[in-house]
Amino acid sequence: MKKLLKILLSIFAILALIITGYVSYVYLSYHREADDQLLPIQSSSSAKDIQTAHDYRIMTYNIGYAAYPPDYSFFMDGGTESRAFSKQNVQHNLQKIQGVIQEQQPDFAFFQEVDKKATRSYNVDEVATLSQNFSDYSSVYGQNYNSAYLFYPITQPIGKSQSGLVTFSKGTITESTRYSLPIETGFNKFFDLDRAFTVSKVPVANGRFLSLYNLHLSAYTKDPAIQKAQIKKLAAQLKKDQAEKNYIIVGGDYNHTLLPDSEKTFGEAKEELSWTHAFPEELLPKGMHIVRKDLAEKAVPSVRNLNEAYQPDKTFVTLIDGFLVSDNLSVKDIQVIDTQFAYSDHNPVQMTFSLQ
Repeated sequence: MKKLLKILLSIFAILALIITGYVSYVYLSYHREADDQLLPIQSSSSAKDIQTAHDYRIMTYNIGYAAYPPDYSFFMDGGTESRAFSKQNVQHNLQKIQGVIQEQQPDFAFFQEVDKKATRSYNVDEVATLSQNFSDYSSVYGQNYNSAYLFYPITQPIGKSQSGLVTFSKGTITESTRYSLPIETGFNKFFDLDRAFTVSKVPVANGRFLSLYNLHLSAYTKDPAIQKAQIKKLAAQLKKDQAEKNYIIVGGDYNHTLLPDSEKTFGEAKEELSWTHAFPEELLPKGMHIVRKDLAEKAVPSVRNLNEAYQPDKTFVTLIDGFLVSDNLSVKDIQVIDTQFAYSDHNPVQMTFSLQ
């Protein structure tokens, strides 16, 4: 009995040491990316001048690190999976995602949740792949986070993630900056990870700039004060841009519903979700507005819940992706492209606009 007790105590001591060491590693390796950080720009020799009174097309697409086909469910949403099904599946989805964008031939494109090196996407460098296939665009990569190896869930850890936002422009990008967003300071920061938006400046022929904001707000924070603080940080930067009389487009994944009567259009979720609160448009500075037009009438969702494999007319869907614009832009059309969530848990959103 004494011998058995010693063995058990030794095992418990080793396990305690491993757990203590791992927790220390996670906390000590945690860091936030620098705020107000200038980003490197990949220029293109085929860049064109941006003019007023000319129609341009822009798209935004949260690609979900190319890991979410229709039969995928995610553990943090109540599903089962934590990684992509395979490396081949990631590569296939990424190829199809690029095809969706290339078919539309946009002048500008925003991507969110693009992995540079991550366990969950089998270390496929999605940033490099997109940059190679859109080489006739100027481009910018802004890192959201570079997390420690998260040993959760135990059966298939989500692992280490380096991921961010990618912006493409047919016009020359002369400057781009990453701005950190407020996040939770408690343990939840290890799961919702770092958050940011990038601002890329494209010169316009009349001497002003077109400011392209690529945005991905927090999804899993349960603290409404954090969500509000993120939008206030965005609003503060928008005011600075407005003071310079620039043209402004904010595109991305807001993790807020963008239609005022979203429940009437898409129905309600069975349970309360942290990413379906109505976007607080009252926090935006005067002169900025959400582009809606006939999105409610078209009723094409931009996101599905990942609590289960996608089942049309059953799985909860809504609209959380889209664009905010300044009043000196004229919007001709906006639409959600219905991919039936074939390659991501999001659908891309496309807008046609001109600069006044």
